Amino acid sequence: MFMENKVKLGIAPIGWTNDDMPELGAKNTFEQCISEMALAGFLGTEIGNKYPRDVNILTQALRLRNLEVASAWFSAFLTTEPYEKTEKAFIEHRDFLHAMGAKVIVVSEQGHSVQGENTDVFARKPYFTEDEWHRLATGLNKLGACAQEKEMKLVYHHHMGTGVQTSEEIDQLMTMTDEDLVFLLYDTGHLYLSGEDPLDILKRYLPRIKHVHLKDVRSDVAQKVKQEQLSFLDGVRRGVFTVPGDGAIDFKDIFNILGQSEYQGWMLVEAEQDPSKANPLKYALKARKYIKEVAGI
Repeated sequence: MFMENKVKLGIAPIGWTNDDMPELGAKNTFEQCISEMALAGFLGTEIGNKYPRDVNILTQALRLRNLEVASAWFSAFLTTEPYEKTEKAFIEHRDFLHAMGAKVIVVSEQGHSVQGENTDVFARKPYFTEDEWHRLATGLNKLGACAQEKEMKLVYHHHMGTGVQTSEEIDQLMTMTDEDLVFLLYDTGHLYLSGEDPLDILKRYLPRIKHVHLKDVRSDVAQKVKQEQLSFLDGVRRGVFTVPGDGAIDFKDIFNILGQSEYQGWMLVEAEQDPSKANPLKYALKARKYIKEVAGI
């Protein structure tokens, strides 16, 4: 299905310790996290808040476990702050990831975002003005050029509670940005929870998809998030997200389309859960088994 040695399978650390809610998994160490990733059969990781930022220390820890760095999240504030401020932080982030061998940089616009606030994630999500869209697109093109200076790619993460969440907003972002500078991170869980069709977005933007997050959704919890007007973080606490094969998303067609397109790059299991309720190693093993059976990797 997938080209041999062209796709790498990794897992994000947010099942072990949550970046937005550090109290979830507070006792889980960095060493436990990466050791269990390797034990479950994954080849790479994105970087979490407990990871050392010293390149030599992090490299040594990962090499002992035959793990690589796929990428790391970067919060942009192009709609609310001067471009130069975001660019300075981006270049520092880029250089760190480049030193770690990463090829893509995950970027999400956090201007006006409510993903970390105690408010209805659907009703209170932001909508950008015409000027903010222009600032976002122009800024992302510039950051994409900065990424290219290190032969890296900027991949944009559409995300619940932000101004780029829905299919319409993804369309607008893709239309307004340079296809040679700004690429798309395809996240199955955020699309499904938002009410979008993950297959539609996948087919529409396949050539620009350069990074994949494999996230599943528990539909009964998703329904409660909408009905009870919960925040994004409350949804996570209640278990709205889970690993592939444990929720409502059928990944067979997703894997088939990605495989037939000769997709190259990382596919990251990313399912933020409360580790006191969902044992991280158990769910990592569950995801690895499911992906092996369904995708053949």
